[in-house]
Amino acid sequence: MVETAKTAETAETAENTTVVIIGAGAAGMTLGNFLLRSGVDCVVVEKRSRTYVEQRQRAGVVDTRGVRMFREWGLEHVVKDAASPPVITGGTWIDGVMYDIAFGDDESEAVFCPQQVLVRNLTNAFLEAGGDLRYEALDVSLEDLGTDRPTVRYRSPDGSAKAVTCEYVAGCDGFHGVSRASVPAGELTAYSHEYPYSWLSVLAEAPCAPFGMAIHDRGLAARFPRGANASRLYLQCPGDDTPEQWPDERIWSELGTRFCADVTTGPIVDKRIVPLRSVVFDPMRYGRLYLLGDAAHIVPPMSAKGIHLALYDTEVFIRAIVAKIKDGDGSLLDSYSDTCLRHIWNYQAYAVWITDLMHNAGDASYGGAFRKETARAELQRLNNSPSAARLFNDLNAGRL
Repeated sequence: MVETAKTAETAETAENTTVVIIGAGAAGMTLGNFLLRSGVDCVVVEKRSRTYVEQRQRAGVVDTRGVRMFREWGLEHVVKDAASPPVITGGTWIDGVMYDIAFGDDESEAVFCPQQVLVRNLTNAFLEAGGDLRYEALDVSLEDLGTDRPTVRYRSPDGSAKAVTCEYVAGCDGFHGVSRASVPAGELTAYSHEYPYSWLSVLAEAPCAPFGMAIHDRGLAARFPRGANASRLYLQCPGDDTPEQWPDERIWSELGTRFCADVTTGPIVDKRIVPLRSVVFDPMRYGRLYLLGDAAHIVPPMSAKGIHLALYDTEVFIRAIVAKIKDGDGSLLDSYSDTCLRHIWNYQAYAVWITDLMHNAGDASYGGAFRKETARAELQRLNNSPSAARLFNDLNAGRL
């Protein structure tokens, strides 16, 4: 239970809890629900408004491992989205020829659930269970992380000062959040890889047809559902392109050219350039601060593994916290970073492979004509080789 006191000298409300979670996105709200179901007190602090968080567009696939994890915790309903297709189907087009290799896995339980839907469902479950969630927390600062009683300070929307002292801080506030920025310089090692191309990312009010990815001499294209009448479009482009270079007419024309098919059009409501990169921070903790999800690592969107890695971190962390608090066993917390990083590097290797494969198979200006043809051969092998397809599907399902 959160304990509250007010110090007359500072007019600051002081509280105590077990875990403070920074960030109310997918990792933060998953962790909050798991903590409540484990009987561990927590407070979630989020700098944005609830409306902003629940409307923030993100990728929409929860893989087999994630679906089974939520089922195990009695939260299977949070990945349900009535507006999304019940089964993931589709494929990859190479110069107009379709290869059904994207999700050809009979054991797959992966579902489309846009992250804003997942976050909304998790938030509702957390609040219905009596969770403490504080939006629009301003000027968040993390103090005394190297001690056994760190403190999170912030200002509430009415301007009043708050201080929550806890045993552990979970940094779930993304790549640009305050959590990792609070770690002293020199404590973390950053490993990064920049790709020579970017994506034009587009949100359109149009049904998703055709659905899947297309590889063409002009580059990669992709189209995925984001609801009954919304699509997320991606077009490979040079790293120095700007949204102004992509008027709506050019976007729809380029999409049709790369898919070698007519495409269903509609109003475009958002467009932005997304640089592709891979980043890992080691270790994923400092003192009593533990980093989860994008706060600790990012993968290029081509791999579709950002949400997978965030949920993996969350499950490792919750089991470690419960073992420490309930049983006094701190070994899992001590090994949290090493456990996560072994898994993360496995999927970083996959992300680099699939990203280079799909982009080199199209625009030869990046890898050259030789790499383009070897990439095509790899894609055809995935389509024709049962063993290669099995490995690909195991990675896509999060089973490795």
